[in-house]
Amino acid sequence: MTRLQLGLDLAEAITVAARQLHETTTPHATLDTAVRLAVHLLPGAEHAGISEIERGESRRTVAWTDDIVRAAQTPDLEHWERLWTTPVVRTGDGDPDGLEDAEATGPSQESLSGPGLRSVLSLRLRADRRRITVLSAYSRKPDAFGETATRLGRLLTTHVSLALNSVTVREQLTEAMHTRDLIGQATGILMERLDIDAAAAFESLVRASQRENVKLRDLARRIVGATEN
Repeated sequence: MTRLQLGLDLAEAITVAARQLHETTTPHATLDTAVRLAVHLLPGAEHAGISEIERGESRRTVAWTDDIVRAAQTPDLEHWERLWTTPVVRTGDGDPDGLEDAEATGPSQESLSGPGLRSVLSLRLRADRRRITVLSAYSRKPDAFGETATRLGRLLTTHVSLALNSVTVREQLTEAMHTRDLIGQATGILMERLDIDAAAAFESLVRASQRENVKLRDLARRIVGATEN
């Protein structure tokens, strides 16, 4: 296969991956698709998982390709700590030559613990002051992830992040519309029950929310639910 053909095949693979990611309808589905694509696209990847890491707290795996990823306690804490300041960390690579300045090589493969896992490539998906979300590819072979896997991984995480942002916004908009409808129904119920206009009914709903220290949405859901029952 020529270099040109290889490049075209990779471009097509990334295009297909991006399409699959953007067709997902929930954040959970996006993450599940992402780990599956990581194994399919990244040279050397045999397993993959996505973790959320709270600053100063333990790591939580939120998506995985198989139970090996869930069971693995790899790599050590230093690996994950580095991801707060660099977008890519590779563990199990003995030679750091060729890494970009923004990347870091982690501890040797002896620091890994798990069912035969020898190499990890971790790529940051999201980050804020308290939490980072990380996509990690795993291999049973030492030195499994080279420059090609790293570059493809960064392309993949870019598309995952975009798809995740998109589906999150859609989910929030759907929830906002549902909340608006709930509040409208609750307001209508109060108008009829108390024989007041819409403004007074809404004010009554807001006061009750503040008095009971309950979110307006939850109070509206309670009122609507009580009427339906």
